[in-house]
Amino acid sequence: MKLSENFVLAEFTKSATATKRGIDNTPQGEHMENLKYVVQNICQPVREAFGKPVTINSGYRSPALNVAVGGSKTSQHCNGQAVDMEINGVPNIVLADWIAENCTFDQVILEFYNPAEGANSGWVHASVRSDGKNRGQKLIAFKDGKSTRYQVVTDFDPNNDYEKYV
Repeated sequence: MKLSENFVLAEFTKSATATKRGIDNTPQGEHMENLKYVVQNICQPVREAFGKPVTINSGYRSPALNVAVGGSKTSQHCNGQAVDMEINGVPNIVLADWIAENCTFDQVILEFYNPAEGANSGWVHASVRSDGKNRGQKLIAFKDGKSTRYQVVTDFDPNNDYEKYV
């Protein structure tokens, strides 16, 4: 099922864990509408701006799948409101900054980015709510020992030099 010009539902529901454990990961009703909203308001604009395929690492997660992968109990993935993504050849810090500067969003999280490991280390989490109650939070997630910590930031990459990645 096509969600937009460049994205299909299977990209947002694929999960090795769901397949292995026989978990149904099909969004229904409001969750499907939320997912379409994320695709139309974040994923498709990203694809058009960079002109390159976007890799979806995680999209919709049914509540059972979320438990199986150890996701947060309040994960917006369970409501179809979030996506984890990256673009080969575009530093994740640039992708996070572009989304924060050009899209309406609830959260943009630069997750586990470490320039010493390469420009595509980690991934970008982006979420948006169709009800308009978007917090506009920009965060960086990092490991602190065994736990994950989140740091609020005002900008990811003040250079905003996207042109060299298109």
